[in-house]
Amino acid sequence: MPYSRFFDDAISKLKGERRYRVFADLERDAKAFPRALRHGPERIDEVVIWCSNDYLCMGRHPRVIEAMTAGAVRHGAGAGGTRNIAGTNHPLVELEAELADLHGKEAALVFTSGWISNLAAISTIGDLLPDCLILSDEFNHNSMIEGIRRSKAQRQIFRHNDLAHLEELLIAAGHDRAKLIVFESLYSMHGDFAPVAEIAGLARRYNAMTYIDEVHAVGLYGPHGGGVAERDGVMDQIDVIEGTLAKGFGTLGGYIAAKASIVDAVRSHAPAFIFTTALPPALAAAATVAVRLLKQEQGDVLRAQHQRQAMLAKHALSAAGLPVMQNPSHIVPVLVGDPELCKRATDMLLDRHRVYIQPINYPTVARGGERLRITPTPLHTDAHIAHLVESMADVWRTLGLAFVEPAKILEFKRETDARCTFPEFKRAAE
Repeated sequence: MPYSRFFDDAISKLKGERRYRVFADLERDAKAFPRALRHGPERIDEVVIWCSNDYLCMGRHPRVIEAMTAGAVRHGAGAGGTRNIAGTNHPLVELEAELADLHGKEAALVFTSGWISNLAAISTIGDLLPDCLILSDEFNHNSMIEGIRRSKAQRQIFRHNDLAHLEELLIAAGHDRAKLIVFESLYSMHGDFAPVAEIAGLARRYNAMTYIDEVHAVGLYGPHGGGVAERDGVMDQIDVIEGTLAKGFGTLGGYIAAKASIVDAVRSHAPAFIFTTALPPALAAAATVAVRLLKQEQGDVLRAQHQRQAMLAKHALSAAGLPVMQNPSHIVPVLVGDPELCKRATDMLLDRHRVYIQPINYPTVARGGERLRITPTPLHTDAHIAHLVESMADVWRTLGLAFVEPAKILEFKRETDARCTFPEFKRAAE
C-alpha cells in the first residue's frame, strides 16, 4: 500500500483550503528584540517581529538569562527523567512554591507546557469528580477542549461570556451534582475578558468548582502579575488557576495552582504528568526569576509600558482605517476574513516591509474570521508602531482589502462579533 499518498493528500487538502502553514527561519537576537534576522535561500534580512507571545520580553531579561545559564552550568541541560523517577529537582520545587504564592494557593504543579497542563488537569479533575458535568465556554482554547474530551465527564457548552446561559445550565444540572466551570480569563484571539467575579459568584451559588485559564494574563495583569483574577480581587474564589511560563514570564512550561489536595490528586493520577520528562532545572530557575521580577515594582513598570504600546498601536491602526477588532486588552486583532488574502497580506508585509506577522486562520479561529494578531511589547517603540501602520496600510491598498472609517469602528465591532462564531469548535467539544 502506498502509505505516503495519504499524507500527500492531507497536505494537498490544507493547501487547497489555503490553510497550509509556512514557517519563517528567524534568528532572534535577545539584545536587539523585536528585531530579528530572517534566513532565506538567497539572503539574510532584518525583520521586526510583531506576533511574539513573549509579551513583556522577559525571555531576554539579563537576570532571567543569567539564572538559566547558571542553572545549566550547575545542574546540566536536562532534567534526568520524569518527576516520579529522577526529575524532581530543587529549582522546580522552588518554582512551584513561587507560583503558589503568586496566586495565593496552597500548592502548584508545573508541567512541560500550558497545553499539557490544561489537558492533564481538566481531564483528571473531570474523571475524579463523580458524575461530573463540565461546563465550557464556547471560545475555550484547544488545549482545554482536548482536556474536556479526554475526560469521561459529561460536558455542555455555554455561549461565550453569557452568564444567563451558564446559570441556566447550572440550574438544570441540580445543586448536588458535581460541576466544573472551565473558562479563560482573557481570550487571546478576540482580546476580551471573562466576567471572572460573576462566574465565581454563580459557582458559589450553584455549588460548582471553577477552573480558569490565565495563560494570556499571568505576568501582565494584577499588582503582582497574578492575572485577571488578581486584578479583579477574586483569586481566592477560583478553585484552580492554570497558567503558562511561556508568555508573560518568557520561558517555557505550564502549571496549575490550587488547594494542596487538588494538586496532589492531579500529580498522582494524570498520565500526561506522570509519564512526561520534567522541566529542566535551568528552565525552572529562569522562570522563578521571571515570576519574582514581575511581582516587584519592576513588573509594574513593564506592565504599564506594555499597555501603553498596545493601546497606542490599536489607536494608530484604527485611525488609519485598518479593521481592528476592538477590545479592552493588550491583544490587537486585525480582521481579514479570507484565508488566502490573510496569507498574502502577511507574505507582503514580510517581503516588502520586513514586518513579521503570522496569519491566523482555521482552526485557530473560525472560517471567515481569519486575521492578523498583533502583540506589541514594551520594546516596540513609537517608531516601530508608525512603520507598522504605514506598512499595513500599503498592503491593504495593494490587495484591495477593506478599510473601516474610524466613526464606524463600533458598528464594525458588532458585525465582526456576530460573524466570527465557532460552530466547528462547539461540535468538537460536544
